[in-house]
Amino acid sequence: MHKSPASLRCWHNFSGLNGMATLTKRKKAVEVAERPKSKAVVKRKPKTAAKTASTAKTAAVKKKKDVAASYNRFKTYEGEQYTGMKIGGTHKWYYDKGEWKETKVTPDLWRISYAVTKRRAGKAPKGSGAAVGTGYQWYIMAHQHVEKLNANDYSTVLSGLKYKLSHKRAGKDKWSAKAATQRKHLIKFLKDMIHELEEKVIPLEFEYNGVNYKGEAIPVPGTCHDGVCFELDVTLNDFHMGIIRSRKTGWKMERAEDQKLVDAIGEEIMLYYE
Repeated sequence: MHKSPASLRCWHNFSGLNGMATLTKRKKAVEVAERPKSKAVVKRKPKTAAKTASTAKTAAVKKKKDVAASYNRFKTYEGEQYTGMKIGGTHKWYYDKGEWKETKVTPDLWRISYAVTKRRAGKAPKGSGAAVGTGYQWYIMAHQHVEKLNANDYSTVLSGLKYKLSHKRAGKDKWSAKAATQRKHLIKFLKDMIHELEEKVIPLEFEYNGVNYKGEAIPVPGTCHDGVCFELDVTLNDFHMGIIRSRKTGWKMERAEDQKLVDAIGEEIMLYYE
């Protein structure tokens, strides 16, 4: 059967369109095959409040264990081995209503006795610190500034040093040093203090805020390195100010109301060492 010219033209047109469609499909198939596959996206479930709280609790427990381990770990200071709080650590205590008794012995000397319970400000990390029943014997050297407020009340501020003579472990009856050894240690401590008083006094004289200050700074034994002392007992205009300390953040002094005055004292001390 012969096809008419018109039908042939329709057939060729149809065949051409069909071929183009086939080529287009093949091209798209190739493009799809060559297209890089995208990585599967994994959707993570958000942490629940319970998991977050558990993680925080685990971190807190680990921190407490680290503190406890640090307290009991052996440390060294100027070649001497020790345990307990590291050098530079600080305790803060609150004292209950205690009983202070004093008896006049000479015109300038009084015998004192003080008994009270002191309580830690905050809580000690679990597992750290000395065991219950541990005992200490301290020798205290301090300034006490007292001011009468009325007929029966006085304000009092105490600042100074305490030196450990011996300790007794919990459950033990013996002290770490016998009486003769304690006396030997105390003599050395007092001699070191006398040496600071006689040989290493730093004169202070400066003007601050319209007031002329004159006084001295006495190095605290054991706080000097390479000829420079970082803790000193300061007296200005015949009034005992307290112990000034050099820290990374600057000079510090307990109960100081004017930090700029403390900075002026520290600057005067550093000028002495230059």
